[in-house]
Amino acid sequence: MKKVVVAYSGGLDTSYTVMYLAKEKGYEVYAACANTGGFSAEQLKQNEKNAYALGAKKYVTLDVTAEYYEKSLKFMIFGNVLRGGTYPVSVSSERIFQGMAIARYAKEIGADAIAHGSTGAGNDQVRFDMTFLVMCPEMEIITLTRDGNISRKEETDYLNANGFPADFAKLKYSYNVGIWGTSICGGEILDSKQGLPESAYLKQISKKGSEILTLGFEKGELCSVNGRKYTDRIEAINAVEEIGAAYGIGRDMHVGDTIIGIKGRVGFEAAAPMLIIGAHKFLEKFTLSKWQQYWKDQVAGWYGMFLHESQYLEPVMRDIEAMLESSQRNVNGTVSLELRPWSFSTVGVDSPDDLLKSKLGEYGESQKGWTAEEAKGFIKLLSTPLRVYYGTHQEEFIDD
Repeated sequence: MKKVVVAYSGGLDTSYTVMYLAKEKGYEVYAACANTGGFSAEQLKQNEKNAYALGAKKYVTLDVTAEYYEKSLKFMIFGNVLRGGTYPVSVSSERIFQGMAIARYAKEIGADAIAHGSTGAGNDQVRFDMTFLVMCPEMEIITLTRDGNISRKEETDYLNANGFPADFAKLKYSYNVGIWGTSICGGEILDSKQGLPESAYLKQISKKGSEILTLGFEKGELCSVNGRKYTDRIEAINAVEEIGAAYGIGRDMHVGDTIIGIKGRVGFEAAAPMLIIGAHKFLEKFTLSKWQQYWKDQVAGWYGMFLHESQYLEPVMRDIEAMLESSQRNVNGTVSLELRPWSFSTVGVDSPDDLLKSKLGEYGESQKGWTAEEAKGFIKLLSTPLRVYYGTHQEEFIDD
């Protein structure tokens, strides 16, 4: 029997894939769930139970949350990466690490093929296929849902007819949950005129009023939340998520260009990413030079785009990561944020590397590093190119 590893999430498409390959095609099916922080212990236990009920020979959970943080997520924080200035590249970046984990497992067990449940209308088919083509070029890639253009109803009917009681077809929304946020697809999102109702969000608002949240950073990495130190960065992120989600912070809608060329729209809730990136970016304004901020923003934009476009394995990404990490050597300190329902604002920074605390002067108050005459000379020299140009082209002055 041929071995196939199914990238198994427990959802409809991958459940159908496991059963169909085992029952109809005679494959020895290995169901592998790659977890990037989105599954609870109870969900993973249920996934295991369901995988065996569907006909899998073996089920495994591949926890790649720590790897995802160390190899990509922390660089997204360093770069303050928000696609379109809005979306924290949540699920799209996680898919790469899920794909790499599946590929490693497939090689480990000597699989003949890898299967995933992506449709032909989205970005995930590109992310999984590209990862498998690079890491497992000798293995067949099986995509039943894409190749057969199979509907949710057809998949559900097949599972029910073969003794697996499930009614995925009635679900209005589909969710992808991970350490760096939850994406929401379906329902009102398919209509450009509508937004999502409160009931569409997995985490409901439970707090009113406002509170101060303090986030500490060491070399750009989150190290404390409200004064509590964390050595485990994942625990720190989860702590911020719990606090921010209670206010409904991080909810938004992203509209962008997909890898396959059509426009895509997705809702999301991502309290931790929004708060951490907001605080980190604020701290950098105090601790980085003007040109450090400028050039870091340029490469960070490319980093986020390449993650979205399934180019994580492109060698230039390692070079960008090296620059982003170098830029963080003085990004140290504590940031205070004020939280309130649906929003937050930056309050202040306490940092040993605060460039605002300069001995040369205080902006708008007094100068200590130069004299008034030196200031006038500087301004006159700065104006020289303009005086040269308009001395020759006085007709171009804008009339009052």
